[in-house]
Amino acid sequence: MGKVVLVTGAARQLGGRFVRRVGRAPGVDRVIAVDAVPPEHDLGGAEFVRVDIRRPAIGRVLAEHAVDTVVHMDVTGTPLGTGGRAAVKETNVIGTMQLLGACQKSPAVRRLVVKSSTSVYGSAPRDPAVFTETTVPKSLPSGGFAKDTVEVEGYVRGFARRRPDVAVCVLRFANILGASADSPLAEYLSLPVLPTVFGYDPRLQFVHEDDVVEVLLLASDEPRRATLNSGTFNVAGDGVLLLSQCSRRLGRPTVPVPLPAVNWVGTALRTVGVSDFSPEQIRLLTHGRVVSTVQMRETLGFEPAYTTAEAFADFARGQGDGLLPPETVARTVDRLSTLVSKELIRHG
Repeated sequence: MGKVVLVTGAARQLGGRFVRRVGRAPGVDRVIAVDAVPPEHDLGGAEFVRVDIRRPAIGRVLAEHAVDTVVHMDVTGTPLGTGGRAAVKETNVIGTMQLLGACQKSPAVRRLVVKSSTSVYGSAPRDPAVFTETTVPKSLPSGGFAKDTVEVEGYVRGFARRRPDVAVCVLRFANILGASADSPLAEYLSLPVLPTVFGYDPRLQFVHEDDVVEVLLLASDEPRRATLNSGTFNVAGDGVLLLSQCSRRLGRPTVPVPLPAVNWVGTALRTVGVSDFSPEQIRLLTHGRVVSTVQMRETLGFEPAYTTAEAFADFARGQGDGLLPPETVARTVDRLSTLVSKELIRHG
């Protein structure tokens, strides 16, 4: 008998992509795709079960299908359909608690993979230049999706202590981008004009959605030779981009806002549909965040196909032309840089 894999969050595009991908993997007998709403996309040969992971019914699904591998992808920062922030938080936190409780009671479950985020590290002015998986954050997130991920990981650690026989892998993804990215930062970068924090130009990392699918597949299988896919791993593409570089490559002008007024801007953006422009998102756009991916490569044995810049470029291609053509922005910036350099040399 092959593995029986249960995937949460199957109604989202990324969840659907993983469901189709894992269904083609060697050794996988069946895939059970679950979500509270029916997906609008194809799930390949997977069996869809409509169930809200916040409800005890998820336990019956695990038992009826003898699930041995659970991939929890229903941890997200954006609502699905008409749901608001409260529904997102309930699914992230209460849903994870309910799912882990069901996994704890199921003797068949042998592997658990959890989609988390590098937002667990927060963003603060005295942060280290690079976070490793063992770095203690200077300031824990106080709200929004970032706080949800901190709570989710806390419950996962408790589960791992209670069920040491289950292999647990937590993947902390940098900001996910790609042609169909669905995240608060993707929503922000899709705005026609990008509000920025005056005087700050944060460093950002991205991971392509194709790499997300592939690393989840790797984590859901038995570890490859000389690797270990149990534990916690940062996942990001090579390199970093400054927010100013992102705006130029998108051709979107920026509006620098003094720090005291940024919270007001965040409130205004939430009213027009940017779902998680929370204080933690504002801190990211102020101080940035960069993580080490050494363990991803050396221990997990995963090499992303896309760099940070390449993941961003694929996202940008799907956004269409901004108000300012990127080539014009680049030429203008280069011209200004040249003029400034000449003036500095001339005035010694």
